[in-house]
Amino acid sequence: MKEGWKTRPFEDCILHVVYTPKVQRKDFLEKGQHPIVSQEVAFINGYWDDDTALYRVDRPVIIFGDHTKVLKYVDFDFVIGADGVKILLPKEFLSTKFFYYQLQSVNLDSLGYARHYKLLKSINIRYTQFPEQQRIVALLDDAFDGIATAKANAEQNLKNARELFESHLQAVFTQRGEGWEGKTLRQVAVDFGRGKSKHRPRNAPKLYGGPYPFIQTGDVRNSEHLITEYTQTYSEAGLAQSKLWPKGTLCITIAANIAETGILNFDACFPDSVIGIVVDDKHTSNHFLEYLLQAVKAALKAKGKGSAQDNINLGTFENELFFFPSLSVQEEITKQLDDLSTEVQRLESIYQQKQAALDELKKSLLHKAFSGEL
Repeated sequence: MKEGWKTRPFEDCILHVVYTPKVQRKDFLEKGQHPIVSQEVAFINGYWDDDTALYRVDRPVIIFGDHTKVLKYVDFDFVIGADGVKILLPKEFLSTKFFYYQLQSVNLDSLGYARHYKLLKSINIRYTQFPEQQRIVALLDDAFDGIATAKANAEQNLKNARELFESHLQAVFTQRGEGWEGKTLRQVAVDFGRGKSKHRPRNAPKLYGGPYPFIQTGDVRNSEHLITEYTQTYSEAGLAQSKLWPKGTLCITIAANIAETGILNFDACFPDSVIGIVVDDKHTSNHFLEYLLQAVKAALKAKGKGSAQDNINLGTFENELFFFPSLSVQEEITKQLDDLSTEVQRLESIYQQKQAALDELKKSLLHKAFSGEL
């Protein structure tokens, strides 16, 4: 360690704190006089109006989420939210922001929803003279402001691309030209119906663990146009009480995750919470039809509201007219949307890479700061 630096046990670095009354999560207000700070990820988690619950901040403090490991630097009066909130007030020889950044540099093991404060109590805190602490904090503040700006710019670029895709998608299917014909999904399909899972109970062990992919609503929701992964398989017994749909089948969810779509990239079975469409290529393509269904997803979801669990049924699709242009126009529209979708996916990949690189940069800066290398 660099000359002039010292270490102390964590508990020798903090002052005793007198807690004000904590407010339970179920009682948080959406609006109010005083902000509530809890161990949740969001910085402000609700509001409260009773002054007697206010924790008054003379010097900035750090909130540590005992269950979540979330750290927050708080320099204003607040109300303590629910269980699991630890207030850390460093002794006078430590800058609170310096202490906060050092705690961010510590990689605590995850204990699930168990309490993590016992891990924090076992660490040692490194520190130097107060003016040097302030210099390091200023450097980290500037660097992290730059990192936050870079992240925000990347996120905005991705948001703009998604909005452009969605705008074009809606425009294509709402501003239809001449020659578009209304047809039901059954009219454009060679096979159309709900998946099958006849056996009760559905979770009987003998149905599973074989060679036949079994797609569920979550697999459809998590797909990007093509369903390329699955989390469950059927055995011969499972297949016997179900149906194997061919590769290229367009899947639509009708329960839990309503109106999500995806195209099978392999033969697969699925339950009756998913509709399958094997398109008739004399009328349409599975890719065009998937884009069309994406465009009307909000309207389809609205039809499923009102029950204990949102759902729609086969009749929703049997009676609904969907509009199709000529095959040549469908092909042109599909190409345009494919190109836009590819660009969105490219930006998503760049965004994820940039986020990872910026997170690594932040870790590197924190490591250098508390090794005396800044």
